[in-house]
Amino acid sequence: MDDKTKSSEAGEQAGKGLREAAAKDEAKTESRTGHDLAKGADRFEERSKSSDGKTAEEKQQSKP
Repeated sequence: MDDKTKSSEAGEQAGKGLREAAAKDEAKTESRTGHDLAKGADRFEERSKSSDGKTAEEKQQSKP
C-alpha cells in the first residue's frame, strides 16, 4: 500500500467519524430543544445571526 492510498483511507475514516459525531450532536441538540434544527439555507441564516438576533449584514447597514 502506498502513502497516497493510506492517507486517503485515513481521510475517509476521519470524515466518516466527523459526520457521525455531527449527526449525534445534532440529534442531541434537537431532543434538548424540542424541535428540529433548520436545514440547508435556513440553517445558514440561523447560524449567521449573533446573540442579539442581527445578521452581519444588518449590523453593517446600521453603522454610520
